[in-house]
Amino acid sequence: MYRLYLFFSMLLLSFSLYSQKDSLQFGDRYAEDQIYASISYAQFYDQPSSISKSGFSFSLSSGFIKDFILNKKGNLAFAFGLGYGFDSFNHELKVSQVNNSIVFSSDNSITDNAFTSHNLEIPLEIRWRTSTAKKYNFWRIYTGIKFLYNISNQFKYTDTNAIPFVFKNIENYRKIQYGLTLSAGYDEFNINVFYGLTPIFENVTINGEQINTKILKFGLIFYIL
Repeated sequence: MYRLYLFFSMLLLSFSLYSQKDSLQFGDRYAEDQIYASISYAQFYDQPSSISKSGFSFSLSSGFIKDFILNKKGNLAFAFGLGYGFDSFNHELKVSQVNNSIVFSSDNSITDNAFTSHNLEIPLEIRWRTSTAKKYNFWRIYTGIKFLYNISNQFKYTDTNAIPFVFKNIENYRKIQYGLTLSAGYDEFNINVFYGLTPIFENVTINGEQINTKILKFGLIFYIL
């Protein structure tokens, strides 16, 4: 997975360098086409009442984002991009198969209970910044919405008898998700928040309670011109 992540990042960097040559012009109007890379602490929220906690979880993402100027000064823009994201969650939700059907339950006795997913990312942003065509160190506030398309997902845990279980590409995992995003900071170092608006599961219950689990991420995002 990490080799794929590195390859994807290098490919996007090459594309970004080529793009900037044409898009960044000295004058009133300019574009900030960028590579982005983020690392975040991630958590499930809006969990079922039978799930008491979740362990340390993280998220990585990288991609390319294209700038479209909205005013002559160049400090307001709309942007959209394409990227890749990896999520890893340590949690209490147990996945099992009963009569060829996937069943969800709560079990705090199992170990190495991890959920991982690979996603295609499509960020859409409204961007405000204090930059100019010759000023590369500046304040920024970018906000918008990010769509996620799930490429693959995996639930893996070890039961009390030390037997490992792996469930790949659960059908109830929602393929298309989206959430609100906010990035703010100075120069390359910026805080980043993703607030998921869609439950990650479809038509799933636990002890008769609908599972509306969503994802919250907060960390750092880096932009490279």
